[in-house]
Amino acid sequence: MSEPVVRRADGAPVEAMLCPGGPMIVRGAVVVQGADGTDHASHRGVSAVCRCGKSALAPWCDGTHKLLPGGR
Repeated sequence: MSEPVVRRADGAPVEAMLCPGGPMIVRGAVVVQGADGTDHASHRGVSAVCRCGKSALAPWCDGTHKLLPGGR
């Protein structure tokens, strides 16, 4: 699976942290492009973006990666 496409809503650089075996943590208002090309906006201070591709809340992380081999 490829990494999600994330951009800041205001055009500023994205501040992100990749969690080993887990989500991408992003700060500030962001727009995440889903696998189908649909944009999903978050205005939270911190958001977790799914990288395993198994979340029921995609593109947001729901913790499913913890149930997968190698997940944390």
